[in-house]
Amino acid sequence: MSVWTDLRGQEPVVEQLQRASRSGAPTHAWLFTGPPGSGRSNAARAFAAALLCDRDVAERGCGTCKSCRTVLAGSHADLTNVTTEKVTITIDEARELVRKAQDKPSTGRWRVIIVEDADRMQERSTNVLLKAIEEPPPRTIWLLCAPSPGDVLVTIRSRCRSVSLRLPPVRDVADLLVHRDGIDPATAEAAARAAQSHIGVAKRLATDDGARERRNQIVRLPLTLRSVSGAMQAAADLVKLAEAEAQSSFEQRDASERAALLTALGAPESGTLPPSMRSQVKRLEEDQTRRAKRSKNDYFDRALTDLISFYRDVLMLQVSSGRDLVNEPLRPELEAFARRESAEDTLRRIDTINEVRERLVSTNVSPLLAIEAMAVGLLSRKDLAS
Repeated sequence: MSVWTDLRGQEPVVEQLQRASRSGAPTHAWLFTGPPGSGRSNAARAFAAALLCDRDVAERGCGTCKSCRTVLAGSHADLTNVTTEKVTITIDEARELVRKAQDKPSTGRWRVIIVEDADRMQERSTNVLLKAIEEPPPRTIWLLCAPSPGDVLVTIRSRCRSVSLRLPPVRDVADLLVHRDGIDPATAEAAARAAQSHIGVAKRLATDDGARERRNQIVRLPLTLRSVSGAMQAAADLVKLAEAEAQSSFEQRDASERAALLTALGAPESGTLPPSMRSQVKRLEEDQTRRAKRSKNDYFDRALTDLISFYRDVLMLQVSSGRDLVNEPLRPELEAFARRESAEDTLRRIDTINEVRERLVSTNVSPLLAIEAMAVGLLSRKDLAS
């Protein structure tokens, strides 16, 4: 199986990266951009595997040699893969990357450094990387990932070769779920459509009944908006659903990480922990708190994206035939909603949701207060007057 298997629907990108991996002197810094779900991190890892592949030039990226398998598993000696589950990548982490970049490759042709969340680096942290990317060691290649070029400082962006990905077609995502994960074709098709071609979300919807039900409830929320009091209740329900989705993803992991740390430290089964152990457990808990904050922000954004899909479908029905609806099972309700409202009202509602998405990312506003205001803004003028 080739390292490019997961990049279905991205043929121009695959061809670009294949040519570069077979070159004797590939560009030293790359910036992978694309919307969430486009597979920019998968593309970076596949490219890293092809760069370090053991096979001859024409077969690089085979996916079966030891180097390809260890790169994809994240354990290759010449690969550093940085991702963060916290809100930002710290300046200390950036300095460690610069130090790592100076090391010569130990087994492969290149030392490859992947930064999956380059958009989560603050300006101070990014400036630390600038010199290393401007004048890299001769055998080091940087692969940075971000949602868009504008999410990275222009001084970094100008020194990287750009790789732009798009969301793959629904049929390609469904085909990937069927062949890679063994999911039933009908379930894979429905999940890929509901996820709007986001591969990771599609897999979760296809394999997790709870996630699928929570999404269905979020998408149906506009159908319950009839009054200000109803909007307030809908906002509370949306916050509860998003928090439940986030909690389900990290609660068990937090507990297992704590247990693993205590075991590694040789902690007593009962009683008070020694001060040295308490400090390490506290650091873990602080990291978990930061991760939980990012996780909740991500799930709120996903919930609001699902909510937008309702109005996106309504708009499709208002301005065209509406052949390709994200929420096809809701077609009768969507058609009835579209007949009651104008396209201008629908666009206004989409803008209202996007404004809240931006506020939740860029400010410390309470999610409940922001979403309550949004829900009231989604009411029709008639409902507001009643």
